[in-house]
Amino acid sequence: MTSVVSSSITTIRIGSRKSQLALIQTYWVKEQLSKKFPDIKFEVHTMSTKGDKILDVALAKIGDKALFTKELELGMMNREIDFAVHSLKDLPTRLPEGLGLAAISERENPADALVVHEKHKDKQIETLPKGAVIGTSSLRRLAQLRHHFPHFEFKDVRGNLNTRLAKLDSGEYDALILAAAGLGRLGMAERIHQVIPKEISLHAVGQGALGIECLSDNEQLISLLKEAIEHPQTRDRCLAERAFLRDLEGGCQVPIGVNTEINGDELTMTGIVASIDGTKRVQDTVTGSLSDPEKLGSELAQRLREQGAQEILDEIFATLERG
Repeated sequence: MTSVVSSSITTIRIGSRKSQLALIQTYWVKEQLSKKFPDIKFEVHTMSTKGDKILDVALAKIGDKALFTKELELGMMNREIDFAVHSLKDLPTRLPEGLGLAAISERENPADALVVHEKHKDKQIETLPKGAVIGTSSLRRLAQLRHHFPHFEFKDVRGNLNTRLAKLDSGEYDALILAAAGLGRLGMAERIHQVIPKEISLHAVGQGALGIECLSDNEQLISLLKEAIEHPQTRDRCLAERAFLRDLEGGCQVPIGVNTEINGDELTMTGIVASIDGTKRVQDTVTGSLSDPEKLGSELAQRLREQGAQEILDEIFATLERG
């Protein structure tokens, strides 16, 4: 397959956001492709997305499920780029007509991480003092942490990672909750003070993995991407997670968390839906065959809906629409 692909394609244009993390991820993908297909030229083209431009409003209040992807998707449809690299957790579960998820990379640690101000270096999240100011821009993290730690004060934090860490180090926050994978990719793993246990915070759908999106009818490019990038176990886990989120009709900014594990030929998946204040939550676990991960995700979504998840989500959507 490699010789067929490489003999008919000479240049491939890769779309990326301009953020430091996005570029690190994109150049990693470019490197994997260049190793596999040395006769093809891979070019990186950058674009600014709506999510990159609006930094003074909480993500959940912007109300757009394609905050970090829309401009890149337009670039693909207009044939300006051939494919785009996304943090999979930012990629909506329902893609525009004509576009598809071509490949999913091997997952980094999908857990959330606690990063603390120096004065709390002897603390864990369980021992931070009452009234500690915790920074997060994620409703999912907020809902789960409020449930376990109602005595903390939670404050929205936006901007790139360096900006967030600078605010923490200046004393504006006592701690931040960030993705362990992002810190690792940026070479800042030493800032991870504690990996948050899944018993406290289930991670976001797709967190830790990269999603490669392209035109769904470009079979040759899809074959190339799968050969160089696809990681089967991560793909199965993430397809189950995305089906779970899609069936609950939740966008990226709703309090829905997951955890998936593969044991042999079985996939075990835990999911949670919580109210923003953390007082209401439904959680369940399913185990099934790896042969149809999306079916398992849909089954878990149905279970949670029967336990009251839809009522919680409807309340959240109504609250966000009111502003």
